[in-house]
Amino acid sequence: MDRATFACSTAFFHDSSTSSQAAPGLPGGHVDFIEKVDSFTYSDFFRDYLIPNHPCIFSAKFTEEWGSRRTWVTRDGKPNFDHLLQKFGEAVVPVAKCDVQEYNSNPKEQLPFKEYVKYWQEYIQNGYRSSRGCLYLKDWHLSRAFPEQDVYTTPVYFSSDWLNEYWDAVAVDDYRFVYMGPKGSWTPFHADVFRSYSWSANVCGRKKWLLYPAGQEEFLKDTHGNLPFDVTAPSLRDRRVYPRYSQSQPPVEIVQEAGEIVFIPSGWHHQVYNLEDTISINHNWVNGCNVAIMWCFLQDELAAVQREINQWKDPMDDWHLQCQLIMKSCTGIDYKEFYNFLKVIAENRISVLEKGLDDEASAQNTSKAAISTLGMLHAVFDLKRTVKVLTSLSANEDFRKLDLTSLSPPPEALLHHLKAAIDTALL
Repeated sequence: MDRATFACSTAFFHDSSTSSQAAPGLPGGHVDFIEKVDSFTYSDFFRDYLIPNHPCIFSAKFTEEWGSRRTWVTRDGKPNFDHLLQKFGEAVVPVAKCDVQEYNSNPKEQLPFKEYVKYWQEYIQNGYRSSRGCLYLKDWHLSRAFPEQDVYTTPVYFSSDWLNEYWDAVAVDDYRFVYMGPKGSWTPFHADVFRSYSWSANVCGRKKWLLYPAGQEEFLKDTHGNLPFDVTAPSLRDRRVYPRYSQSQPPVEIVQEAGEIVFIPSGWHHQVYNLEDTISINHNWVNGCNVAIMWCFLQDELAAVQREINQWKDPMDDWHLQCQLIMKSCTGIDYKEFYNFLKVIAENRISVLEKGLDDEASAQNTSKAAISTLGMLHAVFDLKRTVKVLTSLSANEDFRKLDLTSLSPPPEALLHHLKAAIDTALL
């Protein structure tokens, strides 16, 4: 089922549900602002933002029922430190040093949450200055550590989430994060893991986003092919260092208010500033709309590793395996795990198509419940997109050079199963 087939079952885009926020660099000169919850459907989001890979902003009405927006925030819109300490004071959290550059990111340390809150309160009292510099709590897996807490509910628009579906299944990791930081904390220029989509909701505070559409980052590389740490640095105007900077578009600029959600498209590089003391909920996710982008990213990453250690190709018997190991250490996944990722996603959809949610065990499976909510057409769409990427992976020379005997079922058998399930569902 292609885009048109899926879209034909949806309503047309509701003009009454959107307005525009001015932003340079995007066709049409604006980023859509989604105002009304009741008149904006998942199908609208799928057709107008996921498939075209365009950003948008959801109003604070989409988060007003969240527990975190009721209890983590004081009446004047500030972080409720007393409540947060009561709930999470003994946790240990990752904290980045915003004033220090380590390669193209900030170095991190682990701190007790209560120590970080004490630092933050003193930082505010001292006029947002500290001998420790500006510290930013980032990438905290709070939902995994405190699953019983009523923090938020993932909006339906972001529920087709293969990354978290897979890593929940293997019980290794997840891509759900909480960020907390004072005014002035920031995140350097980057694109998200696996070139995934991301969504970010402000529980309180305000953020400023600088976004570059996918491909624009090529104009921002220096003479060595490296991206800038800070895309606002004056050094980018030095043509001897950044020879193509003048060809780049201005960034798409968004100011995100408290309660609002920003959708970041796949492969869009961005830089983010906290304009006030801010807490946000953030997810990275991949689905049928951008899994091909993830696969292209992995091929590019492996090619970069191969170029880097090409001189060792002849004397090293397991050179291809070593390339996979290095890629996994850098990105978090290799080709064989990517195969298993596709397998888990596909088998979950086949299970729903064949068995539905009749039995109690299936009803307790949150990923299958999400698939069921989005409907059979979406499950078939997911399977078709999986077949395309799996076919490409199976034919890939670097994949075929690996020992594939541990993969169960073998790629050919899995492909046959997926195609049969699609044919049956479409009868």
